[in-house]
Amino acid sequence: MGTPTTPDRSRLRLLVVEDDEVIGHHLESGLRGNGYAATWIRTGAAALTEAASARYDAVLLDLGLPDIDGLDVVRDLRSRFSDLLVVILTARTDDIDIIAGLEAGADDYLVKPFSSTVLLARLRAHLRRRVVPVTEQAPLRLDDLVIDVGARRCTLHGAEIELRPKEFDLLTTLARRPGAAVARETLMAEVWDENWFGPTKTLDVTMAGLRRRLTEASEASGRPCRLPRIVTLRGHGYRLES
Repeated sequence: MGTPTTPDRSRLRLLVVEDDEVIGHHLESGLRGNGYAATWIRTGAAALTEAASARYDAVLLDLGLPDIDGLDVVRDLRSRFSDLLVVILTARTDDIDIIAGLEAGADDYLVKPFSSTVLLARLRAHLRRRVVPVTEQAPLRLDDLVIDVGARRCTLHGAEIELRPKEFDLLTTLARRPGAAVARETLMAEVWDENWFGPTKTLDVTMAGLRRRLTEASEASGRPCRLPRIVTLRGHGYRLES
């Protein structure tokens, strides 16, 4: 398995979307102070325009924007930029709000107030996993499903399945251990962050999306398909079975 290279932070462009003057200024200056090229935008409309005009690696997005609902901004960004890292920044603590953000296409979330240390750690973990491996990896084959890790492509009978970045990473992590029980803690560490703490609802939402996309791809193929099955192991984690 190839070893990812370490990303050069000075080449990573981050878009901060936050209408609060104090928080926005703090985020922008803190990210720049840690070597990132950060741009601060105050509205959803401006964020969509900026994202379309320049190439960004990640967006830190407040849900409570003055002009456009943050969830609509997430959906728009995800529909146009499938590989863009989107992290929600929210003061909403209800599970339903956080789940709605993840379902809309966000990769992660942070509940305000949060520390700069936690934000930077999450960013490093996410961006490190998005770096292309130095050496090629042999495709993983499970039944009629083929996962090309190096190209980040998943195909069923040759037809590509459009997976979100975290859905692809989650499937790959399970596919590397076919038939084995993989603990929730292991999945959180390998797909999100080895120092993750707190609720793991992000995993459940991403898993639901992955299952849905695999099922839809099988139904759309118009031919018999042998798909590996993702089994829930209550109180432990998941297992991928051929």
